[in-house]
Amino acid sequence: MHLPQMQDITEEACMNWKNTPLRYGSLSIGLHWLMLVLIAAVYACIELKGNFPKGSDTRELLKQWHFMLGLSVFALVWLRLLARALSPTPAIEPAPPSWQNLLAKLMHLALYALMIGAPLAGWLILSAAGKPIPFFGLELPALIGPDKELAGQIKELHELAGTAGYWLIGLHAVAGLYHHYVARDNTLTRMLPGRN
Repeated sequence: MHLPQMQDITEEACMNWKNTPLRYGSLSIGLHWLMLVLIAAVYACIELKGNFPKGSDTRELLKQWHFMLGLSVFALVWLRLLARALSPTPAIEPAPPSWQNLLAKLMHLALYALMIGAPLAGWLILSAAGKPIPFFGLELPALIGPDKELAGQIKELHELAGTAGYWLIGLHAVAGLYHHYVARDNTLTRMLPGRN
């Protein structure tokens, strides 16, 4: 009698990993919120480093964590894109106007471009600056040869992407709250854990 119950629980857990037509699966939900935490930590590291003197151990440690966490986002975004490609995107109920769907698609494209482009730019900056590229005890290979001028140019783009990221993430959060409290659709609840 216990065996069928355990089998049902196991089957339900496996099915919950995938998106359904009504809600995101636990893989998509987990990756979404994990990446939010990682991105917040990436921003926190770079903002906090300014509170410490140049060359200090704490400042250097925050720079290393900024890079390693950014590269973690870069690694996980590919898993997130794969999960998105293999499972249906749950429908928004009630359906929003087509212009909102278009804006949502553009926002998602911009966020994915940020999660790929900003960490890749960071890797290129360290490569062009001829600096070590740490990743949790490993040293990653340089993507390009040393070129101080190019490093400076890429750094400007990286900082611009970081500033744009504040706006994109903020707009994404405001849109979720708008859908939940004003439009009263299921946009936000599809991505919340622990709901059926």
